[in-house]
Amino acid sequence: MKRIFKVALFCCFSISLVYGQQKVEVDLCIYGASSAGVVAAYTAANAGKTVLLVDPNNHIGGLSSGGLGQTDIGNKFVVTGLALDFYRKIGKHYHTFEQWIFEPKVAEQIFKNYLAKTKVQLWMEQPLTKVNKQGNAITSIEVNGKEGAKQVLAKVFMDCTYEGDLMAASQVSYHVGREDNSVYQETINGVQLLNGHQMPNAVDPYKIKGDPSSGLLWGITNEKLLPQGTGDKKVQAYNYRITLTNVPENRIPISKPDNYDPQRYELLKRQKEIQPWKSIQDVFIWSLMPNGKTDINNRNGFSTDMIAMNWDYPEADWNRRKEIIKAHEDYTKGLLYFVGNDPAVPEHIRSEIKQWGYPKDEYVQNNHWSPQLYIREARRMVGEVVMTQNHCQAREVVSDDIGYAAYTMDSHNCDRLVVDGMVKNEGNVEVGGFLPFPISYRSITPKRQEANNLLVPVCLSSSHIAFGSIRMEPVFMVLAQSAAVAACLAIDQKRDVQDVAIADIKQQLAKNPKADNRAADELIHVSNSKQVKLNGVWEDGKGRGFGMSFKEAKAGTLASARFTSSKPLKPGKYKLYTYYPKKEESSGTHRILIYNGKGVSTRLMDYSKVEIKGQTSSTWAEVGEVEIFKGKQNPYVEITNQDANGLVAANAVLFVPQSDQPE
Repeated sequence: MKRIFKVALFCCFSISLVYGQQKVEVDLCIYGASSAGVVAAYTAANAGKTVLLVDPNNHIGGLSSGGLGQTDIGNKFVVTGLALDFYRKIGKHYHTFEQWIFEPKVAEQIFKNYLAKTKVQLWMEQPLTKVNKQGNAITSIEVNGKEGAKQVLAKVFMDCTYEGDLMAASQVSYHVGREDNSVYQETINGVQLLNGHQMPNAVDPYKIKGDPSSGLLWGITNEKLLPQGTGDKKVQAYNYRITLTNVPENRIPISKPDNYDPQRYELLKRQKEIQPWKSIQDVFIWSLMPNGKTDINNRNGFSTDMIAMNWDYPEADWNRRKEIIKAHEDYTKGLLYFVGNDPAVPEHIRSEIKQWGYPKDEYVQNNHWSPQLYIREARRMVGEVVMTQNHCQAREVVSDDIGYAAYTMDSHNCDRLVVDGMVKNEGNVEVGGFLPFPISYRSITPKRQEANNLLVPVCLSSSHIAFGSIRMEPVFMVLAQSAAVAACLAIDQKRDVQDVAIADIKQQLAKNPKADNRAADELIHVSNSKQVKLNGVWEDGKGRGFGMSFKEAKAGTLASARFTSSKPLKPGKYKLYTYYPKKEESSGTHRILIYNGKGVSTRLMDYSKVEIKGQTSSTWAEVGEVEIFKGKQNPYVEITNQDANGLVAANAVLFVPQSDQPE
């Protein structure tokens, strides 16, 4: 006879023991404690749902707390809700408004703080072993970690892993590798032999130069180059975003790592025979983070990307994945050691890199090395809508948007092979120049007949090249928050996830953008003709601003742009910002008028102290603190070119409630 023992956990989780296997029942089960997983868990828990967050590893926050501190933004317009709240919290830590470059430990603590404020139950080091289904509904999943086998029953499941393991085990359609251009009528998918991150001409591929019988150098495959645009199963390269420090008291020297083999870096030596060494920036994108730290990324033809060494990772079991992860760690640490010690490297570069080391205060549970390999791409679902290059470039536009992407269509190299007797990298694509584009809700839902209670906001339905634009951490967080709202609606309405109304999702996000009922910002964009009145001569702005467009006025003839709030703002203190798309021709000063419900005041904007950091050429410029009163009309901000000595931008205005001010 089956014996069942039930207890209550946090007064909201149901736990059973069936034949020694722990069994938990919740509303929402999220697999993957990435940044997306944390945001989804926080959103659903604050909506009153019981939530279990399960992860196969032991790391909270994924890449955002794993070394990727130089945020890939694209356009700040796409960063909304809790994703934006995350970067505001980063800003508070560094005593600024929003911050897009940060230390891993700061990000990790913020993610932990999100979870600590909820009743989310967290299971770490619990790899998925099985998915149980009844028809097209997932009934439960099974995991197995150090504490033994466990089973989770939930009304809705969500896959927030970079690998798409829950999705795949649920028998949902997916793709690994690159589609042929013909599949979705694209032009930059499939095989692409281009010039980005490329080896220079004349790098010999053989162990003994000129002797094919000697064999290929390490890191070169025996693959043959296929025609441009041909689909295959190759996966773009992974690497580590490396955190080092040059602060002596916090620095652990870079020592010879496990399995070090200098022959692995022979290609780098040959590359530098043709492209002579100048600095470490020739080998790495060496981005500086706060407090003397780095976010180091791949650069040029031979660097931190371990090209063609990850093709079997997406479908591998966790034992094989751990081998691949360890190989990447050994390779990367070996590269740092090689550049700092090998006599083939110029002495001034060896001296330069020896001033850096592993930080004592980062990744303290993982020997001061990131626990998160940069899984740029693994499985991608084939759902109800597949996002493609045509969506990125606005030849197709979806109407069921739950978020936007704006980054360049970016693929790292997928292969390194011999072409015309020379070493060549293949697969790098970097095509941008398009506006933010909407991402379909149907791209995070499986086909209904395959699963009706699963959401996939990370390994979403996208072609390889479109995923290159979508796959940014802020976008994953935005999609995950939307997915969590959709999950709550599906539970409340007892609907398939495919039947949740987009209007309902948008309404919830607009009503409660920070998921915890904190006051929302009041954002006014120049494109909103109902809220913005232009006087004088304003021309379309050239360059990257906030959102789809902005306006510019030259100095001279008076021009003004009045931004009026959509509703009476709750009386109290706000910080006021205006968006500043900086150019060489931009004015250093101009006047702004503010109506706060009681009267009009004038302030002189001075941009001389506005600092723009990270991967952006524009930012929010602080106007100052404003106290809002109940007035006869809604508050407004009027941007003028009075006292200007160059171009003045009318792009966007932002009222931020006191609750979200930097401390």
